[in-house]
Amino acid sequence: MFYDARGPLPLPHDPVKALVAPRPIGWISAVSARGEINLAPYSFFNVLASRPAIVMFSSEGRKDSFSFVAETGEFVCNIVTQDLAQQMNMTSAPLPRGRNEFVHAGLTMEPSRLVKPPRVKEAAAALECRLVGTTELTDLDGRPIDRHVAFGQVIGVHIEDRFLKNGLVDTAALRLVARCGYADYAVVDEVFQLARPG
Repeated sequence: MFYDARGPLPLPHDPVKALVAPRPIGWISAVSARGEINLAPYSFFNVLASRPAIVMFSSEGRKDSFSFVAETGEFVCNIVTQDLAQQMNMTSAPLPRGRNEFVHAGLTMEPSRLVKPPRVKEAAAALECRLVGTTELTDLDGRPIDRHVAFGQVIGVHIEDRFLKNGLVDTAALRLVARCGYADYAVVDEVFQLARPG
């Protein structure tokens, strides 16, 4: 099938998120200027550059995580593994602003080394980030669409030693959780290698 994405949707749900999948999940912890703590998952998340490493997450609507990061300029991206999938999902609940999702999901706040937001102690890995910029997305006509993107430079990396083999991250052993379409998720438990052409 083909449909013009600028017009009415001919399917019961938008298929684009199911086609651009699996997507990594940025489990963003942030602190507001008043000290309120927030933890929320974002499947519009990815790494954009290396040396320095730059990550981004996009918020549909100006949600607490984005607002807190914009206020204080820091966040932590906690890495979601299969053993934390249920807790990650619990932190997506629409709780009132300022209610601590760590407490709601039964997670432990662990102090970060270089930024103020705490990290998820139970997470096998986490990226401490400082904000390098934000932008509001627009459509083809330049109209704002209430989608907000935060870009952060990774300044600190936590990795549990048991997931390092010969100096490399054992991605399959981590069993990373990725977002697919609709209510579907995937677990990365198998990898294969391809050498780049010389």
